[in-house]
Amino acid sequence: MKTEYRALGLTEALDILKIKAPTLVAFHVRPDADAVGSAFALALLLRALGSEAYCVSGDEIPERLRFLTAGLQGSTLPTSIPAGFENARVVSVDTASPAQMGPLFEAYGARVCLMIDHHGTGEPYADHVVVPAAAACAQIVQDLVALSGIALTKQMATLLYAAIAGDTGSFRYSNVTGRTHLHAAALIDAGVDVAFVSQKLFETKLYQSLLAEKLGFDRLQLLENGKLAVITFPHTLCVEHHLADEHLGTLIDVARCVAGVEIAAAIRGTADGRYRVSLRANGDFDVASVAARFGGGGHRRAAGATFDADDIEMAKQMIVEAASLLLGGE
Repeated sequence: MKTEYRALGLTEALDILKIKAPTLVAFHVRPDADAVGSAFALALLLRALGSEAYCVSGDEIPERLRFLTAGLQGSTLPTSIPAGFENARVVSVDTASPAQMGPLFEAYGARVCLMIDHHGTGEPYADHVVVPAAAACAQIVQDLVALSGIALTKQMATLLYAAIAGDTGSFRYSNVTGRTHLHAAALIDAGVDVAFVSQKLFETKLYQSLLAEKLGFDRLQLLENGKLAVITFPHTLCVEHHLADEHLGTLIDVARCVAGVEIAAAIRGTADGRYRVSLRANGDFDVASVAARFGGGGHRRAAGATFDADDIEMAKQMIVEAASLLLGGE
């Protein structure tokens, strides 16, 4: 497999997208708003450019995000790919490494002709447009739409706005720049119902998610004089309380919102016996460097990884040691 790939500009990327061909738009497992919004907005752009396009992921879209794709597509699992896409080209969005693509990479990795991403750390696996300064991958997709001359529809704008809002915590995170707000303004002008999107993304939670937050709070530990907050969530809790992975996404928010916390970690067991950590920094700490030690990556203040450990206590010890070193270098 090719190991060196070209860094492309937007014009070069658009030239690839303009080639008419059945296209799968792939996005990472455990999809978030940016992955879903970017993928489906790009699929709409591809269709406007004359190509059939279908979105695919190793995981189904979480229930809380399905309002974005209503009427566009049902399942995004590989088993649902329609006839005619068996040999389609693949464009990936918001997926920084083969590991983030999960089981899809083995099946489709060799067919990825373009990678569109905004993560500062990762492992390129195709010719790529990577813009770490973009608060969300959706900003890059929005720039491609503008460059193409295709009219920005309300549906496309809603997908992109939700993606940007999701990755910026409703424009509260440190990745927000003036350009982020300019992108959002253009989307609002295209007809986005901001109140509706915000309510769906930030003011509505499934009962199971609230239960997971409660269980997570009960297991919250403050270390390093209150600067490090850690939640451990064994997979047995998921089994006992009938919780799915999509219900655990806000555990990290429980940890990071405690006053005085500089670094937060949520460690949860998976069904296959591995451990997944989400990391967030409230201060100027590079948690992506911690994630990288465990085969993961992400942004300076938001990152994650999936790794092996004998049990969840060992997993916690591994993360605490790495995060404590980071805090010690303050």
